[in-house]
Formats: sequence, structure tokens, C-alpha cells
Amino acid sequence: MQEISQIFADILSTKNYHFDSISDGRAGLELAVNKTYDLILLDMCMPKYSGVDFLLDLKARRPSELSKVVIVSALEMSAYQEQELLNLGIRTILKKPISVQSLLSQVEQEEVPFS
Repeated sequence: MQEISQIFADILSTKNYHFDSISDGRAGLELAVNKTYDLILLDMCMPKYSGVDFLLDLKARRPSELSKVVIVSALEMSAYQEQELLNLGIRTILKKPISVQSLLSQVEQEEVPFS
């Protein structure tokens, strides 16, 4: 089965968006801290480094970027957990499986393609 990150990459490439695709959460954090993005798609279940770890470290190192985070996850979360993530400052939470339309609606909320 094709990885979700590759599916997202295929969709975004087709629409001519510029992006970085990283499967390692720590490497993704370094990019989020050192580069400027319009949108950050985050899976909560990453090997060796969870989405929660990513969010807490991003908050500590570059809190202005939290509002660009869209969580894309199959993880079952309670209403309380979802609210806590939203209170942290993320943009939204999308549940897997995610439709192409849902992904593009988040991307297209931005006036310029993200990089």
C-alpha cells in the first residue's frame, strides 16, 4: 500500500504546490523551525517521535508556526484531546481516511501555494 505521505505528495504535485515531505518527525521539526511554510501537515503517529512531541517542541522553539499545523491522523482522540490540541493553537484536525477534497480545502485556504 502506498504511504499517505506519497499520496499527499502526488496530489500536491498535480496541483503545482511546492512542499517538503518528511517521514521523520525530528527532521520535520527542524524544517518547521528553520523554514517558513504556509501549512504543516502532521501525522500524530510517527515512529520514534510522536506528533505530540513535535507540537510541544514546535511550541517551545517557534510557536508562531502552530497555527499552520493541520493534524491528519487515524488516531482515536476524545473530544477533550481534540480540544486540547486546538487550544494549543493548531489550525484543525482531519481524520483518516482523508479525502482529496478535504486535503485541498485546507491547502487552498492559503492565498499562495505553500513551500
